[in-house]
Amino acid sequence: MTIDPVVFMNTLVKRFDFTEEDKVILKSNADWGREIAAEMADHFYAYLGRDEEMNTILNATEGRIHRLHKTFVQWFHEMFTGIDDWSAGYSQCRWQIGIVHVKVGIQPQHIVPAMATVVNEVGKKLKVEGKSEELKDALGKICMIDLAFIEQSYIEVSTSAVLKETGWSSALFKRLVISGAASM
Repeated sequence: MTIDPVVFMNTLVKRFDFTEEDKVILKSNADWGREIAAEMADHFYAYLGRDEEMNTILNATEGRIHRLHKTFVQWFHEMFTGIDDWSAGYSQCRWQIGIVHVKVGIQPQHIVPAMATVVNEVGKKLKVEGKSEELKDALGKICMIDLAFIEQSYIEVSTSAVLKETGWSSALFKRLVISGAASM
C-alpha cells in the first residue's frame, strides 16, 4: 500500500499551490538558505533537546546529534534548490526522510512543533533581513510539503504493518479506522 512519492508530491504541490514562481523565488535565495541553515538547525535541535524523550533519541549514539545537524543543514538547503526541481529525486528523498523518522521512533507530536519552530525562526530572520513576503510564503509551502511527507510516512508504515500482520484488505482496515474514530 506504499504511496508513490512522486504522485504524492504532485498532489501536495496542487494542495499547497506550490507554484513555478515559488520555485524561482526559492532557487534565487538558495545561497541565503545555505547561509542560515546551520542557525536554523541550532534552533531545531535546541527545541527538540529540551524534551526528555527527544533528547534521549538525539543522543542515543556517539556523534548522532552532530550528524543530524549536518543532515538538517542539507535538508534545509534542499528546500531552496529542489534537488531536481522538486521532482522525483526530491520526492524520494523526502519520503526516505519520513521513513527514517519512523524507524528511529520520532513521533509526529515532536516533528510538528519542531517544524513550527523552524518556520517561526525563519520568519524572524526574513523580517530582520528585509526578505520578501513571497519568499516567506514559498518557504512556508515547501516546509509544509516536507512535513506532510513525514506525517504520511507514519500512516503508510502503520497501515502496511497492520495489513501484513492481519491479512486484512485496505478497505476493511479503513472501515475499522473510521468506525473506531466514530466511537471516540
